[in-house]
Amino acid sequence: MKYLIAGLGNIGFEYVDTRHNIGFDVLDTFASKHGVSFRNDRLADVCEMKFKGRILILIKPTTYMNLSGRAVKYWLDKEKIAIENSLTVVDDLAFPLDILKIRSGGSDAGHNGLKSIQESLGTTQYPKLRFGIGNDFAKGRQVDYVLGKWKPEEIPLVKKKVMACSEIIECFATVGLERTMNLYNHIKYSL
Repeated sequence: MKYLIAGLGNIGFEYVDTRHNIGFDVLDTFASKHGVSFRNDRLADVCEMKFKGRILILIKPTTYMNLSGRAVKYWLDKEKIAIENSLTVVDDLAFPLDILKIRSGGSDAGHNGLKSIQESLGTTQYPKLRFGIGNDFAKGRQVDYVLGKWKPEEIPLVKKKVMACSEIIECFATVGLERTMNLYNHIKYSL
């Protein structure tokens, strides 16, 4: 069984530790937990690992957010992985900071990375792990907010959720999407 785990973000120092790069942060933490490291490859930083008899291919697209779909499609095709065995980790304004939601499909909700993946795959039906980042910004300031760094008081909860994402990825790869949704979608994270 092979799985593709895609963490969305933007390459470049100016995007490090921003809300929009939480997909990269989740995959960096997950790779570190399992003692594997990324290498630069076609359209993404990639690493491969084994977990409980499964092969997990982790990718952090190097295409910038708006072209993430090119990397996801390329690696799904290259590794011959079914869409339902992929999980895309992404920031989400629609959920408050205390929420993680696993979904089997759904719209891009205005997220350019998801829009790109949807266009490349020709469907909205692919598993997503949505990392709530809240929407505490003034009218017209959405871009500044998502590309902004976490507030110091948010960081402990963000770190806790990033660790929870590692568990969710492991669960997804071992017991499947439905069971993972049942186990994690009801949780509100707090310190």
